[in-house]
Amino acid sequence: MSGPVKRSITIAGHRTSVSLEPVFWTLLTEAAEREGKSIGGLVTSIDEGRAANLSSAIRTWLVERLRETAS
Repeated sequence: MSGPVKRSITIAGHRTSVSLEPVFWTLLTEAAEREGKSIGGLVTSIDEGRAANLSSAIRTWLVERLRETAS
């Protein structure tokens, strides 16, 4: 397993950097495609309801989504 990868994305009209492990980048890309959104668009949605830092909020959102689809 490799460590976090930092990427710059635009959310809510501004650039920011997000660090996620490659598996989470893959899951995020797949989720954005399923929802018909860009990665930035999906992360903007996640950002609007977050209580933790952005990387943690993305990971939590992805895990919750996986749990929903598994049940």
